[in-house]
Amino acid sequence: MGNTKVGHEADEDEGQAPVPTKARGPGRRLHGAVAHKLGTAILSGEYAPGDTLSGEVAFAEELEISRSAYREAVQVLTAKGLVESRPKAGTRVLPRNRWNLLDPDVLAWAFAGEPDIEFIRNLFELRAIVEPAAARLAAERRDKSDIKIMKEALAAMRRHTLATDAGRAADRDFHNAILRATHNDALMALTASIGAAVNWTTQFKQRSRALPRNPIPDHARVYDAIAAGDGEAASAAMRVLIDLALEDTRSAIKS
Repeated sequence: MGNTKVGHEADEDEGQAPVPTKARGPGRRLHGAVAHKLGTAILSGEYAPGDTLSGEVAFAEELEISRSAYREAVQVLTAKGLVESRPKAGTRVLPRNRWNLLDPDVLAWAFAGEPDIEFIRNLFELRAIVEPAAARLAAERRDKSDIKIMKEALAAMRRHTLATDAGRAADRDFHNAILRATHNDALMALTASIGAAVNWTTQFKQRSRALPRNPIPDHARVYDAIAAGDGEAASAAMRVLIDLALEDTRSAIKS
């Protein structure tokens, strides 16, 4: 793992943290920085399933943090299915099929380094299954409040563009609003995961260059169909949106 020291407080809610400089003491967010560092190492393959993490004392000394901060970070990883700790056996990385890959923090860690291409494809396959069906239900069940939220999110996307944090937040709000408009509790529970997938894949596409095309008109077609109550058109428009987003992502990977 090297001798990187954790010091700046992490933004635990976003799953990201600058990790460098000496720790100045414990704090609620310090263990978030440690969890980010370990989570990113696991998702990037630096630690493979079955590997044992450094011992508590050794790791705390290496990162110059308190042992309690390290233990709290491991608890975060345990809750997300990445590791398990056993007395005398230490902390071991679990098989990938145990990981909560749709957890927003885990998604953030996956995209903090160079994400696995197969994982990106898996995310788009999930979206292609869930979101067209959600758009169809949203067209059938949406109310005035749902339409208003989607319209405002679309306007913010146009105003800020997807090259900005504000524009990507609006994009996330747009997709979340569609899930909420289904008025299906099970689908609504996916908002954080789908929103995070949308956000991180969009950022990934812009790592080395600007977006190859403007995807906002694709979103407008989804909105128009939902507002018109046309479930078939909404589903078809969402499928096209996701297919084109995957095509853009593949282009970004090749560049």
